[in-house]
Amino acid sequence: MSEPYYRYHVFFCTNQREEGRTCCNNCGAQAMRDYAKQRVHELGLARKGGDGKVRINNAGCLDRCEEGPVIVVYPEGVWYSYVDKEDIDEIIEEHLQHGRPVERLRI
Repeated sequence: MSEPYYRYHVFFCTNQREEGRTCCNNCGAQAMRDYAKQRVHELGLARKGGDGKVRINNAGCLDRCEEGPVIVVYPEGVWYSYVDKEDIDEIIEEHLQHGRPVERLRI
């Protein structure tokens, strides 16, 4: 079996619900996704210019907005909620660089 194209595939829920319903994008999810993508590139973890270990993507509704904002990291299927850039940095450093899920942010 060949090695996977990415070691980690990270999906940020950036869904925008209508009518004022709770959604991840109301919590700045798109900006946090953009920040995570930038950091992954800066750290050399992305395929372009790096070792191709991590891919950061937008996702439509992941159906956990009430716990959000949320991301899910595959292949493990680890779900996180986050508040700020420091939380994103911790997920990148601990989980994506060192393979250790961040228990305090798991949902």
